[in-house]
Amino acid sequence: MEGLLDDVLRAVLSRIGGYDFAVSEFVRVTDTVLPHRCFRRIVPELIHGSRAVGGMPVRVQLLGSDPQALADNAAHLAALAPAAVDLNFGCPAPTVNRHRGGAVLLDEPELLHAIARAVRKALPPELALTAKMRLGVADKGRALECAQALSDGGVSELVVHARTKVEGYRPPAHWEWVGLIADMVPVPVVANGEVWTREDWLRCRAVSGVADVMLGRGAVSDPFLARRIRAEAVDDELVRAAEWASLLPLLAEFRDRVVAKVVGKHVAGRIKQWCNLLRRRYAQAEALYQDLRPLSALVDIDQVLTRHGAVAVADRMAA
Repeated sequence: MEGLLDDVLRAVLSRIGGYDFAVSEFVRVTDTVLPHRCFRRIVPELIHGSRAVGGMPVRVQLLGSDPQALADNAAHLAALAPAAVDLNFGCPAPTVNRHRGGAVLLDEPELLHAIARAVRKALPPELALTAKMRLGVADKGRALECAQALSDGGVSELVVHARTKVEGYRPPAHWEWVGLIADMVPVPVVANGEVWTREDWLRCRAVSGVADVMLGRGAVSDPFLARRIRAEAVDDELVRAAEWASLLPLLAEFRDRVVAKVVGKHVAGRIKQWCNLLRRRYAQAEALYQDLRPLSALVDIDQVLTRHGAVAVADRMAA
């Protein structure tokens, strides 16, 4: 989820808790070995033991199509002790796919196998190699073959986004295909796609038959979703109000982290981007977003955040 679920938002979600791990934005690999500073820039958690500020492990995701280049970069990355290395065969973005990256490679299961095998061989045995895939490019005809190719290549866990590249993010997600893949490969399979609520999570597990689910946009729009799932918590307006009250200081922290990271002209966009997504879960976010929507100056945005109660807790960022 490039440009959205970066280290800034991972920090907030990690503080809220409920997650086993996160996967970073992809690091694009071409024909050179990237310096360590490049990996640390995209995944600054590597500086802190590959963990977000709340303690959540962060796996580093690589994207590319050259087996040797990916293997060389994975070996170089291993020196930074990532929580795991993940391979991206799920991104449907046209700009990525035009450069032979992400989901477009699902038409070439032989290449998927070559990539997984080369990267696995380049990594220390104790460092896990995982991968994420979709169900195919335009159809699902080779989904099982792709999953088998990755498993045979040495991937120890497979996340399956239950849509094709062409389907993008349009509902529905075909969770039954996750089950077909899980029955085919000997490694753990994780379901992903169109999980916005605890009820979606329950249906996803029931339809797919797998135990584990990865949250994407659902975690961004509903930051407490994973925690409620673990607690089997009742969800009502009182719960939402309590969550919103807990989220307000984290919105202030998010603002501070965005200001520290992003070029000034993009600060307003990042803050509004998350508030816009929060409207799906919280009625209070609607009013906040509408007040923020016409603004671009940070001083004006700060006034709105303060008026809505998004005041930072002292020293929270330093923790």
